[in-house]
Amino acid sequence: MTSIVPHGGSVVAITGAGRGIGAATAAALHAAGHHVALGDIDEASARSVASGLGERTFAARVDVADADSFAAFLAGAREALGPVDVLVNNAGIMPIGPFLDETIETARRAVDVNVVGPLTGMKAALPDMVARGRGHVINVASVAGKSPVPGGLTYAATKAAVVSMTETARVEYAKTGVVFTCVMPSFTNTELIAGTKGTKFIKNAEPRDVADAIVAAIAKPRADVYVPAAVGAIVRGQPLLGRRLRDAINHSIGADTTFLDVDASARAGYDKRIATQVPGALDAPDAPGALPPGERD
Repeated sequence: MTSIVPHGGSVVAITGAGRGIGAATAAALHAAGHHVALGDIDEASARSVASGLGERTFAARVDVADADSFAAFLAGAREALGPVDVLVNNAGIMPIGPFLDETIETARRAVDVNVVGPLTGMKAALPDMVARGRGHVINVASVAGKSPVPGGLTYAATKAAVVSMTETARVEYAKTGVVFTCVMPSFTNTELIAGTKGTKFIKNAEPRDVADAIVAAIAKPRADVYVPAAVGAIVRGQPLLGRRLRDAINHSIGADTTFLDVDASARAGYDKRIATQVPGALDAPDAPGALPPGERD
């Protein structure tokens, strides 16, 4: 894949840009010379990040699950900065814990934000990109989308959907000049993993690591980006091991209990926020674990 927009100076719209991976990505893109539109359901957080970056920015509230809200966000970005060259669908939430303890309302909220969100974003951004004959959609999924994740059943299912939608869009729009990238981070040190213990032997990524990978993917598009890169080899190799050996390995590093053995008090603040905010762009989908609890994150 070749770059379809200049390495610097492109207009990049990011959801979930008020904190975590989204905020780090906005900062990295701005430092690389891009014009950055920051969207978040918490408008104050998006505006705060944009204010810290200075010129070449635009910030607004966006509920990613609402078509009108997403369209308004992109229209505002276009008016302030110019046509959107790159859309980074980054907003996501991560409810974790035993599946049967999860309410159906929580599951629906996760689907709205994590699945309906990027679908809505692509429907809003693609018409203009296709008409211009160029553009780039980057969907931030998670290694969880490639793996069984006990304690994160709904989350992993939503991320698997993002992996699939990105790959399918890549094929469907292959002749339009629009390219697609799926970014799959492992455990990343943001609020999403509050109260979890991580996995043995694999160091957590930092938001800036994911941000740098996104900047690199804009400069030189790739279909799949794993963060850290080494996780990609693990994920691709695990199906060759067979389920029994794969599950044994994940058990040995604690990946099968990462989202079940959780410090509830340490996670209370995040859980409260995702339970009370209107479904829409919340935080960056800072992917869970580095190796799947069965194919880690």
